[in-house]
Amino acid sequence: MKTFQPFLLLGVFGLLLFSGCEGPPIPQEARQAELQELDLWRMGGPSYAPAEYQRYQSALRKAKDDLIRERSRFFFLRDYGQAQGQFQALLQEGNALRARIEAEKKARSLDVESQVAVRRAKIETLRSLASTINEGYLAGKSLTKAELLLAETAQLSRRGELEAAKDRLRRLDDHLRVAQSTLTPIFARYSDPALIAKWQRQVAETVAESQRQGKLAIVVSKFDRLLYLYRAGHILKTYPVAIGRYGSSDKLRAGDFATPEGKYSIIQKRPNSKYHKALLINYPNEDDKAVFAAAKKRGQIPRWMGIGGLVEIHGGGKDGMTYGCVALDDSQIDELFGMVDVGTPVTIVGSTESKREISSAVNGM
Repeated sequence: MKTFQPFLLLGVFGLLLFSGCEGPPIPQEARQAELQELDLWRMGGPSYAPAEYQRYQSALRKAKDDLIRERSRFFFLRDYGQAQGQFQALLQEGNALRARIEAEKKARSLDVESQVAVRRAKIETLRSLASTINEGYLAGKSLTKAELLLAETAQLSRRGELEAAKDRLRRLDDHLRVAQSTLTPIFARYSDPALIAKWQRQVAETVAESQRQGKLAIVVSKFDRLLYLYRAGHILKTYPVAIGRYGSSDKLRAGDFATPEGKYSIIQKRPNSKYHKALLINYPNEDDKAVFAAAKKRGQIPRWMGIGGLVEIHGGGKDGMTYGCVALDDSQIDELFGMVDVGTPVTIVGSTESKREISSAVNGM
């Protein structure tokens, strides 16, 4: 019996060794944790919950390392109980992390949606303001680019690509700033207290002269695109008009496409104008010449540049742009032409009232 026992033990050991037995199976939670990690990465864990995701990865690496060490032991001695507990705790942590990522993703999505709504309102406001002035087209290109980026942002947000959506918002803001910077100096003129006071004084003087003499007088408000015909201090007719391509600015020189501002008078009636009929005014007057000379002295105008002239109230249509004149529909210039005479006062102003709220709307964006 004593010589038989070692061979018996060796036989049992050999059977175990060559039977393919590898000890207890690896906990299924380990495989589940690997799949969970991949899922959390795909959800954007590194972006939406970076600190929590890093702690989760550290815990996962430790659990894997401990499992590898346990597997390296002789199969008789392997015990995966501790490893199983580690992975179970890790899966719970991963579930909490998933909830955190989903909450952060939803919060960011709502934030992007809110920013899209804000940008859409800004674009609509700038579009609306730009439509009130001829120079609005200068901001049009930037606003169109902003609108295209806004559409991309909304689409990316719906797909959950929020970082890309925020990138589009940053680029969109650049175009909005360009549009805003284009419009701001134009609208600033219409909220300048000194300029508004000057325009109001000129209109008041013209109306008072009409009332005192019982005669006709013309007032043009460039911002409102309206020509008022006064008789004896009261508005007799109101006509919609077109002004220069850069008509929101005061005319300074030849070829600037601006409509002049100041007190003028009709110096000639032209029944056969290129633009149906025309009333020529005395631009440049003495004030215009003084401003022109000062600007030239400052180097604001090239020495070879002239002051320009031939500014008219003419036909051709109220819906276009002019080279600096004031245009009415042909039927209306017919009516006006028949009523006024040479010498009739013509006062052209930017506006008859402050547009501070419009300027503030542009500056406050």
